[in-house]
Amino acid sequence: MVVLNDDVNTFQHVVECLVKILPGMGSDRAWELAHQIDQSGSAVVWCGPQEQAELYHQQLGGKGLTMAPLEPA
Repeated sequence: MVVLNDDVNTFQHVVECLVKILPGMGSDRAWELAHQIDQSGSAVVWCGPQEQAELYHQQLGGKGLTMAPLEPA
């Protein structure tokens, strides 16, 4: 599951969303991913079963993060 860079969300908001929604996501890793998203334009933030990916994708998108389309399993 990929989060894309945008001009809307702050680093803090991205980090808070990743930590709150993705299981096992720690603050340090979320900050690393936020910087990767900013510098590279995107980052893979989670990999796993399609059903869970769809849920997390929907939740992160609902918080305003810019999400790449999910690839079919």
